[in-house]
Amino acid sequence: MARLVASDFRPAWWLPGAHLQTVWPALMRRRPPLDLTPRRIELSDGDFIDLAIGRPVGPRVVLIHGLEGNLESHYAGSLIHALEGAGFQPVFMHLRGCSEAPNRLDRSYHSGASEDLAEVLEQLAADPEGEPLAAVGFSLGANLLLKYLGERDTARVGAAIAVSVPFVLRDGMLRFNRGLSRVYRRYLLDRLKANLRRKFADRPLPLAVDLERIRDFNDFDDRITAPLNGFAGVFDYYSRSSCRGYLRGITTPTLILHAADDPFMYPSTVPMAHELGPGVTLELSRHGGHVGFVSGSHPWRPVYWLEQRILAQLRDLRG
Repeated sequence: MARLVASDFRPAWWLPGAHLQTVWPALMRRRPPLDLTPRRIELSDGDFIDLAIGRPVGPRVVLIHGLEGNLESHYAGSLIHALEGAGFQPVFMHLRGCSEAPNRLDRSYHSGASEDLAEVLEQLAADPEGEPLAAVGFSLGANLLLKYLGERDTARVGAAIAVSVPFVLRDGMLRFNRGLSRVYRRYLLDRLKANLRRKFADRPLPLAVDLERIRDFNDFDDRITAPLNGFAGVFDYYSRSSCRGYLRGITTPTLILHAADDPFMYPSTVPMAHELGPGVTLELSRHGGHVGFVSGSHPWRPVYWLEQRILAQLRDLRG
């Protein structure tokens, strides 16, 4: 049965506000050394997805990063390290074109590319270990994961955890144009443009566009994301790829962790209880920022509540 519940997260007193919660772990958290095994998943359209796999110490958990994320994302290495320590095998999924090697096709990863996740999970399910115990998605990866779960009768993963979900992509685009959120917009757009230049360094970009003149996500998604990925335009992309419309169809046990003050979207972006499918629990906190959720009494001893909450949920699933 679908549930909307209040989170027990309490932000650190020394990190008040959504922006400090968002920025602190990205800037201050140390990245642990990782020993991961690469695996390439060949896709049916001729492209590929690169995985990075941890030690086989227990049930597999797939991790899906956010916009322009990778193994250097603040939540990635630390969670991989914690999963191995807790007896799980992390499987980090680089979205198309986000690993060290640019992807082969002109198309790119995007918020609605659930078919890529479907192919990865199908191939993982065919391994001797069978379906992964769970998948954990962050931000864009969370939207993609929820869309995948909602559009299929049978998912090839036992459970899901979605963190800081951009439920309505148009809301995110508009929010990035307001206040301090414009700082995130500039940073992410610069990363997207750099990735695009890297990809097309040895071949022409199949679009007549001046990247230097693109200043916001509406323009980038209308002139780059939509045409490269077969959408009629930016609003076709946003409407077809936003996960909010797919939530009712989710029957897989799914935990959504979200903060009402997330600076990447509006409080009204969060779905209501009647929009959630029977497998979904939406755990909503008043504070926490975007993939932040830092607590603790002392700045020199921060508590990364989000990681602890994910591990607790996975332990419950493992039984």
